[in-house]
Amino acid sequence: MLLATLILSGCSGAKEAEPTEKPTEEQGQEMSIPIETVKTDSFEMDYFKFGSGDKVLVILPGLSVQSVMPSAQAVADSYSMFEDDYTVYLFDRRKNPPETYSVYDMARDTAAAFEELGLAKADIFGASQGGMMAMVIAIEHPELVNKLILGSTAASISDKGYETIDKWVQLAKAGDAEGLYLGFGQMIYPEETFEQYRDTLISVAKTVTDEELAHFVINAQGIKGFDVLDDLDRIECPVLLLGSEDDNVLGAEASEQIAERLESHEGFEMHMYNGYGHAAYDLAPDYKERMYNFLTK
Repeated sequence: MLLATLILSGCSGAKEAEPTEKPTEEQGQEMSIPIETVKTDSFEMDYFKFGSGDKVLVILPGLSVQSVMPSAQAVADSYSMFEDDYTVYLFDRRKNPPETYSVYDMARDTAAAFEELGLAKADIFGASQGGMMAMVIAIEHPELVNKLILGSTAASISDKGYETIDKWVQLAKAGDAEGLYLGFGQMIYPEETFEQYRDTLISVAKTVTDEELAHFVINAQGIKGFDVLDDLDRIECPVLLLGSEDDNVLGAEASEQIAERLESHEGFEMHMYNGYGHAAYDLAPDYKERMYNFLTK
């Protein structure tokens, strides 16, 4: 799912939402999986799904400069080991977010999308900001979650912890898409990987619109002040925590904080990677196998 990250960063019988427009030629093969839109009284949210299994796995991606929707096929290819057992959903953030839009709001909107689609007792994997959203959903809507996987995430963001994200915000506000993508990639990836994809990041940055930068600012600022540490004991389902010792965005201590609160929780498991940076969820070769084994045992 590396390409998807560069563009970033249940039950059967669910109601179908209306598909959006067909993919354009410019979007190419990445869009061969149709993008659908779930509509509620309050918002619209794009998502895609793949796989044919009776169980449901929901992926909540991290903070992104651009939507992961155009990389639907790349995501499906990356998670192909799940497609026989699961129908896999990946949700975008809501369309036209308000100027102030917290992680709690993102999570509650996503939970509403679950309910609109008839999803319940889904397995959820949340990466980075998506992990923050996943924790809120598990805390506030335990009926929606069967098992929870948290990747490179945090249950609490201090002002100091927000410093890196605020630098990205300032670049986005200045309209510096190239600086934002380079700063984003440099912090997320190990140095060798970042240098390998530097030119790709610069190229992708040229496609960023002013609207996308504005949405990035809203979503990034939504992380500030996030704190569910004292509510983690309300999570009822088994949890797999996958952190990274060399996470330059949230730090290894973010995973350690979660582990301290959940270590006595029934069904809690943890693994810390080293050498893959914040994007261990993309780079670690056994990452999805660990996810699959946790979910299917």
